[in-house]
Amino acid sequence: MAEPAGTMQSAPQPVVGLPYCCPNPVDVAIVRKVMTLSDGNPVVTDNNGNLIFKVKGALLTLHDRKVLSDASGQPILTFRKKIITAHSRWQAFRGESSDMRDLVFTAKTSSVIRLKTQLDVFLANNRNEDVSDFKVKCSWFDRSCVIYAGGSSNIVAQMHKKTSIQSLLLGKDKFMVTIYPNIDYAFIVALIVILEEIKPLIGRVYALM
Repeated sequence: MAEPAGTMQSAPQPVVGLPYCCPNPVDVAIVRKVMTLSDGNPVVTDNNGNLIFKVKGALLTLHDRKVLSDASGQPILTFRKKIITAHSRWQAFRGESSDMRDLVFTAKTSSVIRLKTQLDVFLANNRNEDVSDFKVKCSWFDRSCVIYAGGSSNIVAQMHKKTSIQSLLLGKDKFMVTIYPNIDYAFIVALIVILEEIKPLIGRVYALM
């Protein structure tokens, strides 16, 4: 059975920044409107509904670009999709930069089979990309997603879709994410946002079920 990294006495593991590493588990909700072309970007809140992050970016554009900002609107990360690649591949940069000197991490699909998607995540200093620093495994059938540390079985975060009558009436998708202690929760949220962009079409069909 996979052992959550949060059960170990590990040091903080900042990717975006040390302020986003908490000694206790962090639970967040990612909410996105569906069936809309005007404002389908997600927002991220805590358990009390307080805004933590916002995502902005144009929909259905040739050069996909998303910006993750804090509650005050200060840009934290900019995601850009590489157009000509064998796999769906996104790069994340600090602030609103697109300079390779500000690269934080790269995420690419390593497997898309039926209702399952797998991402390999490489931090900026992992230039050879021989072994991923993090791995994301999602099952759209089970409505779940697990993020692992590198090639290990240590879980650093888990996500599941939460469906309620209220969310259905409001036309919203709601995902609950648990980030284990000392794991950079801004980084985990960034991975979920990217995953929403590169998941296969069948996953988007599932989201409307």
